[in-house]
Amino acid sequence: MSRDDEPAERGILSPHDLARPGLRAGLAAGRTAVLLALVVAAVGPVLWLAKAAVSTTRDTLRDPFALWPGGVQWGNLDRAWNTVGIDTYLANTFWVAGGSSVLGVFVAVTGGYTLSVLRPRYAKALTGVVLATLFVPSVVVLVPLYLTVLDVPVVGVNLLNSFWAVWLPAAANSFVVLVVKQFFDRLPRELFEVAKVDGAGPFRIFWHLVLPMSRPVVGVAVLLTFVTGWKEFLWPLLVLTDAEKQPLSVALPRLSETAEMSLLMAGLFISVLIPMALFLVFQRQFLRAASQSGAIKG
Repeated sequence: MSRDDEPAERGILSPHDLARPGLRAGLAAGRTAVLLALVVAAVGPVLWLAKAAVSTTRDTLRDPFALWPGGVQWGNLDRAWNTVGIDTYLANTFWVAGGSSVLGVFVAVTGGYTLSVLRPRYAKALTGVVLATLFVPSVVVLVPLYLTVLDVPVVGVNLLNSFWAVWLPAAANSFVVLVVKQFFDRLPRELFEVAKVDGAGPFRIFWHLVLPMSRPVVGVAVLLTFVTGWKEFLWPLLVLTDAEKQPLSVALPRLSETAEMSLLMAGLFISVLIPMALFLVFQRQFLRAASQSGAIKG
C-alpha cells in the first residue's frame, strides 16, 4: 500500500477543517497563547525573585512589581553572601547534594544492572517491590527511618547530625533505579552473550560494556539525584541539628526570622540560580545523551 493509500490519522478536526485559513490562524494563536502562559508561569517567579534580590526591602513591600524605584541594590548579593553566611550554607548544600548524587548514582546503576542484565530468579519480584515503594508516601516512612538513623541495625551506630544520615536514605531512590533499569533493558543482549562466550564475568561486562554505553542515563541519574538532594528540606531539618551543617534549604527559613527581607531574597535567588546554571551549562550534553539513547533503542 502506497503512502497516499494509508489511512489518515483521526483527530478532532478533519483535514478539510484544517485547510480553512481562519481556523489555522486561530489554532496558531491558541498555541502561542498557551506557550506564553507556560513561559510566564515557569519563568515569571524566577524573574521576580531576581528583581527582588537586588531591590530594597521597602520597594519589595510597597510595590512588588515595580522595577527598582529605589535603584538597583547589587550590594544585596554581597551582603547576603558574607554577612548572612550564605557561603557556608551553600557549601553545605553542595556537600549534601554531591554525596547524595554519588551514592544515588552508584545504587541506581548497580541496582539497574542487577535487575536488567544479571536477572536473578527474584528479579521480577524485586522490581515489583521497588516499583511499589513509589506509591508509599515519604511521610509514612519518616518515623521508622529516623529511628533507623538513631540506631543503625547490625552496626549500632548513631548517624544523627552527620551527613551520612542524609546521604544513605537519599541513595535509595527507587525512581532513578527504575529509570536506569529501563535504559539497560534496551541495550543489545547480543553483546553480553558474546562477552560471556569470551570469558567475561559480571564485573567486566558491567565495567567495559554496560557503563560505556550508559553515559546518557548516568548523566540523567546525576541530574535527578543532585537536584533532589539540593532541594530536600524536611529530612535534613530533622537529622542535621547543628546549624553549621545545615544546607541552604533549611537555613533560609530560620534566617528569615532575623535577616533583612532584601538579603533573604538575595539568598533565595542564589539558591535557585546555581542549579539552573548547572542545567543550562550541561543541557547540550543531556540532549546529546537523549539522542544517543534513541539511537541505541533503534
